[in-house]
Amino acid sequence: MLRAERRSSRSDRSLAQVERRAREARDRALREGNAGRPAVGARYARAGLRQLGWVEDAEQPDASQLPETHRGLAFRMVVILAGWESKQGRTEYGLRLLDRAEALVAADDRGLLLGQRGLLLMRTWRRSDALRFFDEAVALLQGNPAETAALAGTLLNRSFAHLNAGDVRRARRDAMWCQQVAADAGHDLIAAKALHNLGYCELLAGDIPAALQVFNTAASGYTLNGPGMLPVLAMDKARALHAAGLSGDAAAELDAAMDSFRQQRLDYDLAEAELARAEAALAAGEASVARRWAAAAQRRFRRQDNEACACLAELTQLRARSISAGRPAPIVTEALSLAHRLRNCGLSGDADIAELLAARVLIAGGRADEARRLIADGQPIADGQPIADGRRRGQVVSLTAGLLRRLVRAELAEQEGRRGAALAELRAGLATVQARRGRLGSIDLQTGIAAQGAELAAAGLRLALDRGSAPLVFAWLERSRAQAFRVRPVRPPADPQVAAALAELRQLGRLLREAELKGKRDPPMAARYADLRREVAEHDRQASGLGQAAAQASLGEVHAALAESRQNLVGILARHGQMLAVVAGRGSVRLIELGDLEEAAEAARRLNADLDTLAGRRLPARLEAVIRESIRHQTGILTAEILAPLRSSLGEGGVVFVPSGPLASIPWSVLPDLRGRPVTVCPSASSWLAAWRRGQAGATATSPPLLVAGPDLEHAIPEITEIAKIYPGCQPLLAETATVSSTLHALDGAPLAHLAAHGHHDQENFLFSRLDLADGPLMAYDIQQLTAAPRHVVLSSCDVGRTVVRPGEEILGFTAALLYTGTVTVTSSVTRVGDAAAVGMMTAYHRLLAAGTRPAEALAEAALTEPFSPFVCFGGG
Repeated sequence: MLRAERRSSRSDRSLAQVERRAREARDRALREGNAGRPAVGARYARAGLRQLGWVEDAEQPDASQLPETHRGLAFRMVVILAGWESKQGRTEYGLRLLDRAEALVAADDRGLLLGQRGLLLMRTWRRSDALRFFDEAVALLQGNPAETAALAGTLLNRSFAHLNAGDVRRARRDAMWCQQVAADAGHDLIAAKALHNLGYCELLAGDIPAALQVFNTAASGYTLNGPGMLPVLAMDKARALHAAGLSGDAAAELDAAMDSFRQQRLDYDLAEAELARAEAALAAGEASVARRWAAAAQRRFRRQDNEACACLAELTQLRARSISAGRPAPIVTEALSLAHRLRNCGLSGDADIAELLAARVLIAGGRADEARRLIADGQPIADGQPIADGRRRGQVVSLTAGLLRRLVRAELAEQEGRRGAALAELRAGLATVQARRGRLGSIDLQTGIAAQGAELAAAGLRLALDRGSAPLVFAWLERSRAQAFRVRPVRPPADPQVAAALAELRQLGRLLREAELKGKRDPPMAARYADLRREVAEHDRQASGLGQAAAQASLGEVHAALAESRQNLVGILARHGQMLAVVAGRGSVRLIELGDLEEAAEAARRLNADLDTLAGRRLPARLEAVIRESIRHQTGILTAEILAPLRSSLGEGGVVFVPSGPLASIPWSVLPDLRGRPVTVCPSASSWLAAWRRGQAGATATSPPLLVAGPDLEHAIPEITEIAKIYPGCQPLLAETATVSSTLHALDGAPLAHLAAHGHHDQENFLFSRLDLADGPLMAYDIQQLTAAPRHVVLSSCDVGRTVVRPGEEILGFTAALLYTGTVTVTSSVTRVGDAAAVGMMTAYHRLLAAGTRPAEALAEAALTEPFSPFVCFGGG
């Protein structure tokens, strides 16, 4: 009897040890999988099940072989294993594991089983079945205080299912409920995931800044509790950037996320990211890249038995093919078949896109009747209706679909000879884009979203040119470029974290600059510098817009201002490689054919390269002669292609140029026809008119100007010292007094400011175009913090007049940042600046300004002393 009792005691201890080890494995399986490492989580779940005697490859579980005390634990680990298998792309196998778990489930655990089954069904896009299981699971789990984690997880997954259906209201409700349950019970990682879903709710509702704000908060939670989830969050950030037209930034986020998904064997997320990457490539006009990524996503979704997402990947491939389709009939057939399958999957918005693709091909093929029948039931988007882009479903109407419908209706109206109706559709589509732009506070996003309306703008401009009506072309030129200048600027709110990041960024910028001058590199410091730039850029994008925009300038208003200022305006555009000019002035507007765009653009690039080489260095006499000859040759080409056809139309006054993108950085005063002639450059007639009016309304300056000399620039102190003599009482900032804080403080609302400092145009992100000051760089980002814009800013620095030109002729750069904040006129250089030329020319320029000469006129006269002046007057002039 005693021996039997001892054997029983040893058996109890053995069972207890087995259960303890199995529970440890279960806890580790949960932690690893929830942190974004499902392969590791699955490995621990299997190890725990083996401890309990579970045979994974058995057809049916024999529950009687497991001790009664182990069955509940075995059930939970099978449920966990099913989830992590699904996360790796083996969802059908996960569902079979759940079928086996039915034999082990206790009544109190049934809610857990139903919730997990709902999750796996959702991943295969069986949405209605998934929601039914989620609803049943929530009802069972709600009253069980021991299952708060399961309840929160099920609410989180039901929220995601509603997001996939585009039902933002229900998705938001479940995510907020989940966050409350998780926060009360201390489930920090689930709470972060609920925030993530709330951010996606904002994205689907069309509020991109709010989405980015919430994503940023969720990132903090993931960093502390589940770093493996950060790539999933990055994927949704990429979708937000794609929705704002920043396809390049979206692609960079997705590329990094996909690397992580491959390493973590997250097959389901990898397929989602490949599809998003295809959409970003398509938006960037990279059709072949889009087809490649979409095909990879489609294969992966097929392996996962996810028919709905496979159809979405097929739709992206079809959109890419339609760009260069040679034979329309197969695309029409495929598109209509795909639309039918998408509707069967519950993806009506995406089915609309497939049908609209088919309609466009039919219209192009002259089959207008068929196209009209195809789109007859579709309704255009109202301007105030919630819109979204990226992955969106059901009740939320996609911006892509809405704008595509406008475009198709316009093309149909055009083919039927209803040009007015066609233009009305295009105007309405662009008004929708402008309404979205007004909700964005970041200049980066405001300019990026122009890509969404680029095709509509191009179609409207083409129709106007076909009519040959100069006033109509003028109106469409204004409607199709630099719309961000019409949006009321937003000052980003103060943020201590961002202020600290900026302070460190300046310090690192100064140290990196010093190391660069010594020919040294510091990779860790450079990596930290890049991280800080990313942090500042992300904060900038979270600013919300005011929803206010100035009206587009009318031709009559522009004519009145041009007459008052004795100027003509020349808007340059291109069609089929041929440049045209819309010339407004003297009460009329004319269309004039110019030369070849590529010839002019190449000459402009070579001219700037020659001026860079010539500036600030001693060259061998023969080399200098070759470069000067090249400059004469390039200016001759630009004269022949642009100015010669305009000679009879420009009169003798000043000229306001609204150049096309490749011509945005021409140093106009170098061209012989424009020597001594006032020239102003602006991105649109509307932005010029607004700046001109601000200049006319401003009071005469009574305070001395701000004069700043930056470090390591040979001519800076002599230049500023000479200019200071022109303005009695002026106290320039020199050497160590020329700090960022002192400069910004004096720049705020200054009537006139002159900054002589090393300038750097940042091609990748305009926010970080900068001027080097004593304690680090003054960046374009800082300009947005000014309470009041300075009226007139002179930048006698290299390169800061250069710009990045985005679709829609939206410009970015240090000079543009000043103009966006409301500065009337910016005089800056589009190439490097020679030391001797800067001192003499800038001193002459300020003497003329002090005598009351208008900036553009002063620059024209001062430039007569310098044959190769790289300075341009931007803004109001």
